[in-house]
Parts: sequence; structure tokens; C-alpha cells
Amino acid sequence: MDNHERRARRAKLLLAGLTVLVVGALAVGGVVAHGLIEDGNTRTPAAGPTAGETKPSAPAPAGSRPAMTPERAKKVSLNEPTGQRGGASTGFPHSPGGAISAVVHFWEEYAWMDDEKARQQLDVVTSPDATGYVDRQISEVRKLREGAGLPVSGGTPAGITFTTTVDAVRMRSLTDDDLPRGDVVHIWLSFDRYATTPDRATDDNPVKGDTTDFIVKWQDGAWRITDEPAYVAQRTFPVAYDPDSPFAWRDQWIQVRHED
Repeated sequence: MDNHERRARRAKLLLAGLTVLVVGALAVGGVVAHGLIEDGNTRTPAAGPTAGETKPSAPAPAGSRPAMTPERAKKVSLNEPTGQRGGASTGFPHSPGGAISAVVHFWEEYAWMDDEKARQQLDVVTSPDATGYVDRQISEVRKLREGAGLPVSGGTPAGITFTTTVDAVRMRSLTDDDLPRGDVVHIWLSFDRYATTPDRATDDNPVKGDTTDFIVKWQDGAWRITDEPAYVAQRTFPVAYDPDSPFAWRDQWIQVRHED
């Protein structure tokens, strides 16, 4: 079964969790998001133990410091956007923190169940060098909707609100002969997603600890998503994110601070 079919089946099962009828189908619970980089984007291979596990750490010797973990480390604070266009936040600085902020804001705002809004957002944040990228992502949105029992094109079912929260990020710089180091970065996100309705303020079946990744480059004064082959070939896969894992910390996972 391919990635789309798995996501559609999972979405369909989770849609049934809210017991809200929408267009003849049961509407949305915690629906898994499709990633914006193709070919296994939501995999989180493990290093050391098996995939999805975190190897237990040995007890620290008496008098020694506890192992560093993402939970114990300082969180990364997000830069606030200075603008909005097409439903996407804009105006992030040319810095590592700016790249993280741009990607986190995009993913938390992304209209992943609404093909028209998603296209507007993608048109703003996608590099012109990513030929065909926007069309491919909109095709994935429509396939996901169809697999979940919704009309192929349309908005989020009425009365349903989704909240996506990125908990942690892992960023690596990708080098390129034509751009300075740090101008192209690969960012993994670990995120949760919840759905609510007027009659149901909590989601009994949310997405928890899912992952996706983006490659972004600094271009024309903004961080823009790209899938150029030269950069995609440099993608790496992280260990499983766990806030209490020293292995996740060594792999450079850091938690995201959301301002109240």
C-alpha cells in the first residue's frame, strides 16, 4: 500500500471518531497530515534501537549530571512574522531562527484539508525553482480529501477546527556552491494535531508526535520551500523525537517555545 492510501485510510478512520455527518461521510477527528516532501517524508527512522523507540539510558553514576535531553535544554523561541499574504505568515529574518520560524508558522497555519487555501499559501512560500511542486501538493490534498470521504475539492468541513502545534524541530544546513552555508536548510518537525467541533471541545483521537520535513532556502528576501533534486539528495532522517531522550538531543532535536 502506498503512502497516500495509508494516509487516506488513517484519515477515514479518524474522521469517524467525531461522529459528525459531513456530505454523507463521517467528519474529521485527528487527521494525519501529509508531508510536503515526497518519498517517505513522515518516516522517523531510529538510530540504535528499533524505529520509533528510544533506547533507555543507563542510570547516571552518583554525583554525575543527568544526561542532556530536549526537555532539559533551552527551547527555541520563534520570530514573529511581520506580514501576511495569501493566508501565510511572511517577513522572517535571514537567520537560522528565522528559517525555523518560517517553517513552523507555515505548518501550523497550513490549510491541509482545503485545496484552494492551501494553493494560496503555497504560492506565497514556494520557491520558483521548485517546478510543479505546488500542483503536486494540491493533488495530494485532493487525494486525501477523496480518501477521507469528502468532496475532492473544497474547504474544511463546517464547524470543525484544526489546531496544529509543532513541539520540536531538527535543522541541518545543506551546502551549495552558489549559496552561503546556512542559506539552504533541512528542517524536521515533530507535531501534534487536534480537531474540535461546537459539540466536542476535545479530540479523543488526535495526531500525536507525527513528523514531516521541509527544505527551505533564502531567496528574494524570504525563506521559500523547495524540492530541487540537489537538495533533496542531501536529506537525512532523524532519530525518533522524545523530549526525555538523550539520543534525540544528540541528534539536535530542540523544543519549540510557543508564547502564551
